Amino acid sequence: MLLALDTSTQTISLALFDGAQIVGETTWKTQNHHTVEVAPAMKELLDRCGLKAADIEAIGVALGPGSFTSLRIGLAVAKGMALALRIPVIGVPTLDFLAASQPKSDSPLAVLLHAGRGRVAVGWYKWGKHSWEPQGKLEVQTVEELSQFIETPTHVCGEMTAAERQILARKRKNVLLASPAASLRRSSFLAEIAWRRWKTGKLDDVISLAPIYLPTREAIPG
Repeated sequence: MLLALDTSTQTISLALFDGAQIVGETTWKTQNHHTVEVAPAMKELLDRCGLKAADIEAIGVALGPGSFTSLRIGLAVAKGMALALRIPVIGVPTLDFLAASQPKSDSPLAVLLHAGRGRVAVGWYKWGKHSWEPQGKLEVQTVEELSQFIETPTHVCGEMTAAERQILARKRKNVLLASPAASLRRSSFLAEIAWRRWKTGKLDDVISLAPIYLPTREAIPG
């Protein structure tokens, strides 16, 4: 059984995956109460699925980008469990598993995550042989700047306010906007990626594993 944990932003998500099915999943938006909400939610999920902590054989954890504080909390929980249970940990970039939830397309994909001060972190992806593959470095910009940059059909998904969606919707010929449901980060997709890496021996060192932060001046407050 693999436990997936995402605390990148105010959206927290947990999932249990046995390699054949998602045994349980829970996703919610917190008011920056990660410290007091994650552990009880994890216990509740395990109880609901008739499992115990001892049944967890590996942990997949979101690496960011995201809130400085919330990422540290998620990594601390994952590392603590990995050390206590003597199980492997697999880190997965946050935007990668949101991209993995999007359908195949010949058009590029922009994945968004709130970066504070009215800006978003944007990760660019292109469809490879079997999945979305990251292209270039993360960018931090306003949604208005992103909208002006997009000049050809481009899929866009991720964290967006109603106002940001309206800005992007103005360019409906070129901005192929994912629905709010399709833009939600779900740890079940994190679980699938982590499972594949676990089974192929692509593990991370529990001590040195670190979050992916944006440059200091662009850091997401948290």
